Amino acid sequence: MDVTELANRLRQGERRALARAITLVESGRADHRAAAGDLLSKLAEGGAREALRIGLSGTPGVGKSSFIEAFGLMLTGQGLKVAVLAVDPSSARSGGSILGDKTRMEGLARDPCAFIRPSPSQTELGGVARRTREAVVLCEAAG
Repeated sequence: MDVTELANRLRQGERRALARAITLVESGRADHRAAAGDLLSKLAEGGAREALRIGLSGTPGVGKSSFIEAFGLMLTGQGLKVAVLAVDPSSARSGGSILGDKTRMEGLARDPCAFIRPSPSQTELGGVARRTREAVVLCEAAG
C-alpha cells in the first residue's frame, strides 16, 4: 500500500490503516522514516479533526487500565471513538517492555469504536514514547 492510499484509508477511519501508520512512524528504518514524513505531510493537508487528549499516569497497580477501560467504554457507549496510546516503560537493561495494557482492557479492546496501541517507551523518560506525538496526529486523522 502506498502512502496516498494509506492516508486515504486512515482518513476513512480504518483501524488496520491506523495500526499500519503507527508502525510506520515508530520504525527506525530510513525508508519507513521517509514514508512516515510523507504520510504526515499528506494528512496535514486535510486539516485536523477535533479531539480531546487526556494524559494519565500513576504508579503500577493503581488502576490506570481499569479506569481507562471504564471511561473508554462509557465514551464509546455514547457513540464516540476512543484511541488509547498506552506507553509501557522499557527495561534499561534488556530494552524489553511488557506491553500488557491491551490485555488488561479486554472489553475496550473488542469495542469497534476503540483503538488501543501499546508502545514501549524505549527508555525515554517522561511517560511518552519517542513517536507519541506522531501517533496522536494519526489517531486524530482517523477520527
